[in-house]
Amino acid sequence: MHKIGPVNPQRLIKALMKIGFRSVRQSGSHVILINERGVRTVIPIHPGRDVKPALVLAIMKEIGLEREEFLKLLENA
Repeated sequence: MHKIGPVNPQRLIKALMKIGFRSVRQSGSHVILINERGVRTVIPIHPGRDVKPALVLAIMKEIGLEREEFLKLLENA
């Protein structure tokens, strides 16, 4: 099992868009994404900072994505 490290927010958004999420709006430094099933998630975009592993894991749980699927998406993003 691979460890999940910090992820660049733009790369994370790009990976989520590949599985059907789309940007609905942006509130300050947070982008709100939603998919066709109505699952919503929020990605913080702070200049020069990556999304920490704990938040990445919480987002994965929120959207129902397994670790291996997520890592595969990130490789291709």
